[in-house]
Amino acid sequence: MNDTPGSHIPRTMPRFSATFDPHSIAEIRRAAATGIYDIRGGGTKRKLPHFDDLLFLGASISRYPLEGYREKCGTDVVLGTRFAKKPIHLKIPVTIAGMSFGALSGNAKEALGRGASAVGTSTTTGDGGMTPEERGHSQILVYQYLPSRYGMNLADLRKADAIEIVVGQGAKPGGGGMLLGQKISARVAQMRNLPEGIDQRSACRHPDWTGPDDLEIKILELRELTNWEKPIYVKVGASRPYYDIALAVKAGADVVVLDGMQGGTAATQEVFIEQVGIPILSAIRPAVQALQDLGMHRKVQLIVSGGIRTGADVAKAIALGADAVAIGTAALIALGDNSPEFEDEYRKLGTTAGAYDDWHEGRDPAGITTQDPALAARLDPVKAGRRLANYLSVLTLEAQTIARACGKSHVHNLEPEDLVALTLEASAMAQVPLAGTNWIPGKNF
Repeated sequence: MNDTPGSHIPRTMPRFSATFDPHSIAEIRRAAATGIYDIRGGGTKRKLPHFDDLLFLGASISRYPLEGYREKCGTDVVLGTRFAKKPIHLKIPVTIAGMSFGALSGNAKEALGRGASAVGTSTTTGDGGMTPEERGHSQILVYQYLPSRYGMNLADLRKADAIEIVVGQGAKPGGGGMLLGQKISARVAQMRNLPEGIDQRSACRHPDWTGPDDLEIKILELRELTNWEKPIYVKVGASRPYYDIALAVKAGADVVVLDGMQGGTAATQEVFIEQVGIPILSAIRPAVQALQDLGMHRKVQLIVSGGIRTGADVAKAIALGADAVAIGTAALIALGDNSPEFEDEYRKLGTTAGAYDDWHEGRDPAGITTQDPALAARLDPVKAGRRLANYLSVLTLEAQTIARACGKSHVHNLEPEDLVALTLEASAMAQVPLAGTNWIPGKNF
């Protein structure tokens, strides 16, 4: 028998700190051991206010729903109606965001083009230029014009259906891109005019302009290069959306693209992904307000991105004032990213299917975020494109279902009045009432 004083007192259960949780402790140890910051791909993993915090008010007596099997609900959208001679006509309000050849394999880029084209929407080049396979399999292709100018050439620019000037993206507003040497194959190096196998960093700002007045000059240059035919987009990471969108419109943009912090990236610092920018839910209404204050809402189209997963997300973004959405991470998942099929190989990489984010290493078992020929060959672009087309079709059908339930004959007829919020944060950010009340925090005291 133990007669030590106090031996009969039960021990306190071990308790982790909310501040120094296991992830934080592991990161401190990793930083102390290596002396470098953590780099990964994907988007933010912390919980943020999002579209799940909103609900639609379906029709009953005070509103009249539409019959799904007999009454039509439109989903088409026209982008670039402000100045472009040849606006883009999409059958659905969901586009594929810019993801580069380099970050993604050639087969993945081809699959994105195939899937988007099958349902009548667009895809986007990303950093590093345009590949023949991408142009050949993309019915509507947007050419990104980035600070790096990697792969930039006028012939390809003129082949595109629209041009997107990228000022920033949601995962890293104010930061440049990364493509580590293990993914800079001979072909990627040739396209980007870089040495093979050497780490590459893209600039965080354009080299030939510093503000909105210079941006206006750049937009005019691009219009002249394309005979005023192509819509000019301007993309910004969500940070100060009211002012950024207003200045993009002032500079002459046909379309503005707003990317929230849930948006993914090929590779950047973990601290950037998790600590810089604002959630897309909090960014849409200020952006719409800027367009409305300038008399440009629906005249300059607004595309939003960052964490779009379902048709409900699509419908909610449109109800808050967007004209269309863009998807990136969800599109890669539809192609086969993080598939349980490769669980054994993910475990060998120290992770698991659904959590793999070391895209910068170029060892993706699914063949998507890699330049390794053997791994890239695992992705069949025809089959993967078909999966993406199926997913895009489901998103559209879900958005239509919600719109009909709210009595709308087109998804663009959805409006903030159709929404309520479940939390105070979502109510304040989306500027819709808290469910069961007519109260919007900060609006009506």
